[in-house]
Amino acid sequence: MTAAEVAPLFQPIKLGTLTLRNRIFMSALTRNRAVPTNVPNDIMVQYYRQRASSAGLIVSEGILITPQGTEWPHAPGIWSKGQVAAWKKITDAVHEGGSVIFAQLWHLGRLSHPDAPEQKNTGLPVYGPSAIAARGGKFRFLPGEPGYVKPTAINGPMVLLDLYEKAAINAKEAGFDGVELHGAGGYLVHQFLDSTSNKRTDSWGGSVVNRSKFGLLVLETLIKVFGKDRVGIKLMPSGGFNDMGMPLDETIETFSHFISEADKLGIAYIALMRDIPYRDVEFDGKKRSTPHDIITTYAPLIKNAKFFANGDFSAEEAAATVKGMSFDFFFFGMPWISLPDFAKRIEYGKPLDNLLDINTLQGKYYASEEELKKGYTDYPAAQY
Repeated sequence: MTAAEVAPLFQPIKLGTLTLRNRIFMSALTRNRAVPTNVPNDIMVQYYRQRASSAGLIVSEGILITPQGTEWPHAPGIWSKGQVAAWKKITDAVHEGGSVIFAQLWHLGRLSHPDAPEQKNTGLPVYGPSAIAARGGKFRFLPGEPGYVKPTAINGPMVLLDLYEKAAINAKEAGFDGVELHGAGGYLVHQFLDSTSNKRTDSWGGSVVNRSKFGLLVLETLIKVFGKDRVGIKLMPSGGFNDMGMPLDETIETFSHFISEADKLGIAYIALMRDIPYRDVEFDGKKRSTPHDIITTYAPLIKNAKFFANGDFSAEEAAATVKGMSFDFFFFGMPWISLPDFAKRIEYGKPLDNLLDINTLQGKYYASEEELKKGYTDYPAAQY
């Protein structure tokens, strides 16, 4: 692409009171390097420092708000003082690099496993909106590589709001510029929204209004800590990850209501991830996702928040879309893994030529520091 063609991506823009230097953002990328205790380490500091050199905004990898038996061993958390201090090193590095960083707050809900060490240490069962197991999953670090199991239906969802509030308080202390609520991927907020995982008959389930209530209350909780212009949410209306997916009419009705109500809260942004066909899951010979055009369906509903896009966009597609004013910003994921200077390469017309090492995406469960660096901090920047 020519400099003129990519120019729309490099116009500074305001996000609340923050000024972002470009519209090429780094989305959350779980990399499992917080070995072995869910505490960010110095390798992670270097990883974020490298990418802060060119990203307009970085959203952290998913940060667990409480100990959970995740499929992703060594994902970082933010429930302890040690974790807060470790994240402070990362946010300082990002700010020194001239970028801005939001913490993605993550609760797995029914996608935890009771035999995973973190979950066992809590002495608590795996909770979901309803006692319905997700199909799929593979906990490779457990004997037999078991899949998801039937959760316990949470008795009082209000108690979960305290976890989000504490996580937000800790994120603020750690120096994050804001927080992003993880409302996609089949995790807890998504589970409450989707009628296939939420069969409750109380005020938390049934109608679209009731199923939306939990996620909206979480947003209000985060706003109490950070203020509305420092809170965003990630949603994936069309995606079938982790056994999600309602009929099309119900999907549009549910997400239209939720997006409209979230927008009324005055939050900074709503990030929508579009359907990615090759990553869709299939059960009984049927794809789980509900493909539809997220731009034409939901863009007219967003009156206050910035509208972000995510989902395997190319730089060319992103530039054309920003020029056409369909979206304000773009999140990119996979390119940031192998291209620590991804945005700068686009700006200066450098080739996107680092080969992605698929085998190192999620690291190793127990590994030396040198092994953890492979496919993580050892990708070279371009020559300028």
